[in-house]
Amino acid sequence: QLKALDKKLNTLFKELKVYNEDQLNRSPKEEAWSVIQVLHHLLLSENASLKYVKKKLSFNPELKKAGIKSGFRVMVLNTYLGSPLKRKAPDAISGDNLPSHETFWKTAQLWKSHRKELREFLENVDEELLDKEVYKHPFVGRISIAGMLQFFNHHFDRHNKQIKRTIKNYTK
Repeated sequence: QLKALDKKLNTLFKELKVYNEDQLNRSPKEEAWSVIQVLHHLLLSENASLKYVKKKLSFNPELKKAGIKSGFRVMVLNTYLGSPLKRKAPDAISGDNLPSHETFWKTAQLWKSHRKELREFLENVDEELLDKEVYKHPFVGRISIAGMLQFFNHHFDRHNKQIKRTIKNYTK
């Protein structure tokens, strides 16, 4: 899952590096996010998720095994993310928490740093925790770490489409 995420991110960065800072920071319309803001939304979402899991595990909680209900929650989340339905993002990963202007290279460095931290966490997490309901998604509730990674992938895909639509406006 993480390798797929890394591949998607690297492909996106290659596509975006040809655009200038003004283009990447330009909102396509009133109340819409710029490409840089979408990238920061995704980054903040993944970062907040990882921090949540780390904090949850820091006090050695008793965790339920992820079962059919957890799998159903992941399926609902992934179906929603693949649909055109919109839902307001939590305040912590939207609005004033998104930069009004940022450089592409600083954003890329932040991503690389985060992915390194995520990779190190996944490589060092106790394997018995991988099928436990460790992560609590704000929309669907408790899911496993594997479910969290599926969420990251589908969330990335959803916003990658948004980025592509925004980029089309650059050529008009």
